[in-house]
Order: sequence, then C-alpha cells, then structure tokens
Amino acid sequence: MKFNTKTIHGGQKHEETTGSVMPPVFLTSTFAQSSPGQHKGYAYARGTNPTRTALEANFAALENGTHAFAFASGMAAIDAVLRLLKPGDEVIAGDDLYGGTYRMFTQLFQKYGLEFSFVNMNKVANVTNAITSKTKLVWIETPTNPLMKIANIHKITTNVKEENSEILIAVDNTFATPYLQKPLDLGADIVMHSATKYLGGHSDLVMGALMVKEETLAKEIHFIQFAAGAIAGPMDSFLALRGVKTLHVRMQRHCENGLKVARFLETHSKVGKVYYPGLKSHESYEIAKKQMTAFGGMVSFKLKDESKEATFSFLESTKLFTLAESLGGVESLVNHPVTMSHGSIPEEERLKIGITESLIRLSVGIEDVEDLLADLEQALNA
Repeated sequence: MKFNTKTIHGGQKHEETTGSVMPPVFLTSTFAQSSPGQHKGYAYARGTNPTRTALEANFAALENGTHAFAFASGMAAIDAVLRLLKPGDEVIAGDDLYGGTYRMFTQLFQKYGLEFSFVNMNKVANVTNAITSKTKLVWIETPTNPLMKIANIHKITTNVKEENSEILIAVDNTFATPYLQKPLDLGADIVMHSATKYLGGHSDLVMGALMVKEETLAKEIHFIQFAAGAIAGPMDSFLALRGVKTLHVRMQRHCENGLKVARFLETHSKVGKVYYPGLKSHESYEIAKKQMTAFGGMVSFKLKDESKEATFSFLESTKLFTLAESLGGVESLVNHPVTMSHGSIPEEERLKIGITESLIRLSVGIEDVEDLLADLEQALNA
C-alpha cells in the first residue's frame, strides 16, 4: 500500500461479528475465558483491547514498523523508552527539545540514575563525539520544538551504530509525522509520537505512540506498558484511528499553509527571524529537503522588536490563531514557548540555544491561508 491508502486501510480489517467498517469501541475491562487461560486473544484490557489493537496496527503500518503501542500520553511513551535503561546508563539528546521531554530527563530520570548529555545535532560529529562506554540511547527530535532544527537521521544512525551497534536510536517524529519522514526506514530503532498532535489531528484527545521493527524490542516495550499501565483508553483509540484516516489530506494543507506563512513572515518588515526548514535561508534546508517529503505546518519566528511588550501585543492580538498550548490540530494556534511549552526549562538553558522571550511558535492549521495571513498582518500591526 502507498501511504495515503495506509492511513485508511493499514492494519485494518472489518469487525468479524457484524462486519462493521470501523472497529467498535470496546468499553470493557475484562474478557470471558472458556477455561483458565483459554480466551479469544484478550484477557484484561490493560494488556490489550480490540479498539487499541486496531489503532496500534494502523500506527505500525504508517511508520513501516511491525509493532506499535498506544500510550495515555506522549510523555508516557517517552517514559517507557527510558525504562528500557538502567541506572548509570547515558542518553545523548538534542539541545533543543520539547520542554516536557527535557523536564522528564532532568527532573525525573536523572534522580533514578540515568545520565544525560545535550548536544547540537545539526552536526553529526557532535553526537558521535559525545558517545561513551555508558551511552545506551540517542534521543533525536527533528524538526525540533521550537527552533525547527534538523538532525540528519540516517547519518546519525549510521555513525552511531558504527561506534556501537547496541546503542538504541529513538526519534520524536511528532512535528514531521510519518507523512513527511519515516525514521525506521532511515535506521532508527524506535519512533515516538505525541499522537495528541497531528496523528489525532483534532485537539480532542491526549495520546502517545511508539513504533518499532525489531521483535525483541517490541516485547520489552509491551512488557513495560503492561506492567506500568500507561495505556490509551478505547474511546481515545477510536478517536485517534478516525483522525489518522485524514492525516494525509490534512498534512497536505498544513504543509502548503506552513510554507506560505513562513515566506510571508520572512519578508515582513516587523519580523526579525523565521525558523522553518522549508525556507532556503534555513541552515539545514538541504538535509530537510532530502529527508522530508515536505516541511510541515510548524513555524517559529521572532519580531524585530524583541521586547516583551511587542511580543505580548502580537500574542494577544491574533484572532484566528488561538493562543494555546499544543499543536497539530486542524485549527491554527500560537504559542509562547517561554511561558508555555518550554517554561519548565531553566532560563539560562533556554537562552543558550536562543529560546528567548520574543520567540513565537505557530501551529499553522488548514484554514484558508489568505485568512491566516490577514490575521498575522493585523496582529503584527496591532
């Protein structure tokens, strides 16, 4: 199947009892057994649920994986990856990460004995030079949140595996989605998504996902999920599966609108800098063009007037761009990383990489782009 077909049919089959085209929402905690240990593939809903199974089969198909796991949130999915490690193990991560990921790394798992080093993954050598005998995981986010940095997944994976083939490579593919890039095909071991965002696509659920190809790794993750219990519920699984069916058509519009918004901002007299991998001015444009099929709907920028007053004036003046947390829904959102998505990162660490008070992040939705540009124009001149 090609990708557009996979979003609708990947891993799916009609429900056997009635022929229902969509899988039913199985709102049950347990399943009848004909004899102790004898059941129809389902025993207790923390382990498996038919609605979640249907979603996970679809998730696996989208990333060209063999197994997928739907979690209660994106953070629960990341938590499961880190539980593959043990005290004393080291993780190499990018220096520009979603704030919740950084918080989990530094404020939670560091207390449990994991070690973390943060490097600029724009250069592959920065990653390989950081490898030590304790390195067990490389955590890649690309494009990054919120500075839209691009990491070369294939080169990083190849070079790291040459150093030590046992090191796991995990990629947060939330911003790109499998519509734009497939990290498993580029050599990664694990793909993570906040399915709250583009996979769900309608700002009506919270969910995380992991996709893998290797059987032993899949068994380890399944055990962690079953033992820890951070599973996606059946209703959210149904909503996510429904959302995925339009992923391809939504992403087409997100990408078209995102590029037009980025070009508009880049030439605007009141905008100082735009972060978008689809602009030729982006330092990793050539890598993004090779690695991704298009450039997505996430755009960050700074005003020329970097004062708090000017930034807040813009944030308070948009009408179609809703000031809110999250991203990836059909509606356009505007986010202030310092006070919202990245507020948990210490100021000194934010400033090192350029996440300043004046940074603004847009999640460009699928509305008519002329209306979105008009909204940005009036907010810039408010």
